[in-house]
Amino acid sequence: MSTPRPVLATSAAVFRDGRVLLARRGQRPSLGLWTLPGGRVEPGETLAQAAMREVMEEVGVACAILGVAGAVDVIRHDAAGGLSAHYVVVSHAARWVSGEPATGPEAAEIGWFAPDALPDDVTPGLAGIVEAAHALAIADDAPDALG
Repeated sequence: MSTPRPVLATSAAVFRDGRVLLARRGQRPSLGLWTLPGGRVEPGETLAQAAMREVMEEVGVACAILGVAGAVDVIRHDAAGGLSAHYVVVSHAARWVSGEPATGPEAAEIGWFAPDALPDDVTPGLAGIVEAAHALAIADDAPDALG
């Protein structure tokens, strides 16, 4: 059996009216945990394109990417301690453009949360990514200093 190779994935912290969109996972991995909408990067896609596609596919929301908020390694081990999966998730800050979020196979529940009041049951690293994404969203909202 070969060792799993890292898989590139992406997600987006979509902000609307100061709140971030989270989805409670309806499937493995991370079943039942709140997280950002996202998934694997497909061949030929940029990270930003993949993030926008995944948000639309998972929750039915169109978003505009503002920038990269950070990255998280998701490393899983089997019962014997061997490596079973490794995902590298590059997360973006994004602004809501259109669409009302809806549940589906991957998102069993959805909600808009204040960045400093996230649910307790979230994926590892989520709070730090949301904090960094929120800073990017605030900077995007700031009036242009040059007029």
